[in-house]
Amino acid sequence: MIEIKLIPENEFQRVREANIDTYARLALIADMCSANALATVKRAGSGHLGSSLSCLGVVTYLYHYELNIAQLGVNHPDRDIFFSSKGHDVPGHYAVLHSLGLLAEEQFQHLRRLNGTHGHPDVSIPGIEANSGSLGMGISKAKGMAMAKKLSGAKGRVMVMTGDGELQEGQIWESLQTAAFQKVNNLTAIVDYNKIQTDKSVKDIIDVGDLSRKFEAFGWHAQSCNGHDFAELEKAFTRLKQINDRPKVLIADTIKGHGVSFMEGPRALKDGNGLYPWHSGAPDDETFEAGHGEIVDRINAQLEELDLAPLNARVMATLERNRVTLKDTAEKVVTAYGDALVKIGAQRKDIVVLDADLSADCGLRPFEEAYPDRFIENGIAEQDMVSAAGGLALQGFLPIVNSFGVFLASRSNEQIYNNATEKTKIIYVCHYAGLIPAGPGKSHQSLRDISLFGALPNCTIIEPCNGFETAQALEWCVNHAEQNCMLRLIISPSPRSIVLPDDYHFSVGKGAAVTDGNNAVLFTYGPVMLHEALTAGEVLKENDFSLKVINFPWLNKVDINWLEKCVGDCDLIFSLDNHSQYGGLGDSLLNACMSTQSLRNKQLLKFAIEDFPACGTPKEVLGYHKLDGRSLATRILNARDKH
Repeated sequence: MIEIKLIPENEFQRVREANIDTYARLALIADMCSANALATVKRAGSGHLGSSLSCLGVVTYLYHYELNIAQLGVNHPDRDIFFSSKGHDVPGHYAVLHSLGLLAEEQFQHLRRLNGTHGHPDVSIPGIEANSGSLGMGISKAKGMAMAKKLSGAKGRVMVMTGDGELQEGQIWESLQTAAFQKVNNLTAIVDYNKIQTDKSVKDIIDVGDLSRKFEAFGWHAQSCNGHDFAELEKAFTRLKQINDRPKVLIADTIKGHGVSFMEGPRALKDGNGLYPWHSGAPDDETFEAGHGEIVDRINAQLEELDLAPLNARVMATLERNRVTLKDTAEKVVTAYGDALVKIGAQRKDIVVLDADLSADCGLRPFEEAYPDRFIENGIAEQDMVSAAGGLALQGFLPIVNSFGVFLASRSNEQIYNNATEKTKIIYVCHYAGLIPAGPGKSHQSLRDISLFGALPNCTIIEPCNGFETAQALEWCVNHAEQNCMLRLIISPSPRSIVLPDDYHFSVGKGAAVTDGNNAVLFTYGPVMLHEALTAGEVLKENDFSLKVINFPWLNKVDINWLEKCVGDCDLIFSLDNHSQYGGLGDSLLNACMSTQSLRNKQLLKFAIEDFPACGTPKEVLGYHKLDGRSLATRILNARDKH
């Protein structure tokens, strides 16, 4: 077994109260927070370590020395406000809140769990001032908070952390010029200048250039310092407090993965042949023990040098060593998509693939390496990417645009609409679709994309259920579709292999039964919900109820004749959406049923996400929304009894 140890708050209190040099105390606390952040990410099985560790020194300095939050409390109107716009760094932020007793241990140690802490900042967590979302929003939101302080007469500063890669977002530059023009002088931005974004150097994605000169050109006062040196941080903030006529920015020169030798940016990039491996995900057992041990050894060496007792940590969890997980064995549709993209790219020289700093997550790296001249990396700038795709389409190319669905569908919605009005053809691929994985929280769970794309009159929306259907869907979009397409892909491994009939053909508006039944029929799509539907069918079979489960990948196209034959004599029809209850497959089926006399009098019941999505493990979150197999079975039986 592997032991995961937590440093409790009373150990931080011991260090805070010790008669030691201020900078030595801050260094100890920062290392202790780093150890706890690493431990919670390991227990969660996922999280963002690189960006947490890069800015942990700055966040430790702020809470333990610079800001008045600990003294006044997290709800006092005169408190200084700090929050992170980049959001990935929240494991480190939670660790600092816990170190001051602002975040209870029971909640802190359950990162990415239901009723624990969210995978990205959320105001439901004590001490968190704002939710993060699509990158680039933070300075604008901080500006609003700073203005609110002035309007209400409240004291205190407003500080917001951004990433350096985040500065590629256009909203950042809008907020800079308005904040300067409006003379928001109680606002300070802090750039975590670690020079690495998702898995490559910022300069290799979209170089942000000389940040001090850029901020100054927009009317801000710019200050730079070593973000890991507490003496330099103190000097920098002392200078910033003297600037009262404009907004201010601290460009903190940091190292991604700071404090764990093999996670630190320069070495990690070299070891990874130019790719940084520690942006997201939990380390394996041996790597965790090496990294955590390195930090703890350094803490104990510091304590010994200061004549303080060794660290007293306690075990918060034990895990089976080197356990095999679903992630190690299951099919991923995004991998099949990447393979299919390379094959079809060889056939179609007009295909251009666009990415927004998510090449690895979206399965694009094989295409990027095979056809670098037809791969366009746009950085964290989705709106720019989509409009560039519009220009490519107007000149006869076939753009395939990729990003996480929650960013692509919503942030770029106006640009997508504008492209659609030109009646060109573009394929949009919304990755990370739906409710699962839910650990990162609502900022990443894409539950509006079907409705947003469905409002376009010239767009076909498809979500495949397995690797075979993914390749078929891409081939159809490229070679057969005459208008725009949106391909919806989950990012996580499939919960089970979805087996389609041997004679299955990918045909517009038609699906296929993956189980037979005669008491009711349930339509759904994608690996996540098909797994739950099949589980529901298995539970219902134990209750002498026969459920017909249909894989239906066409989310806004229905062949009416096929639908009538598929439903047959079943009076109960169910739809299961990996989406909001509005605008998904359920609404599409409802419209189809109302268009034909044979189906108009049958009962259709929609299952979907009816609230903001919960954060936690797949089992926890599906159960919370009553969309897991057993809950679905119960709901189906209840519907039968009422029918």
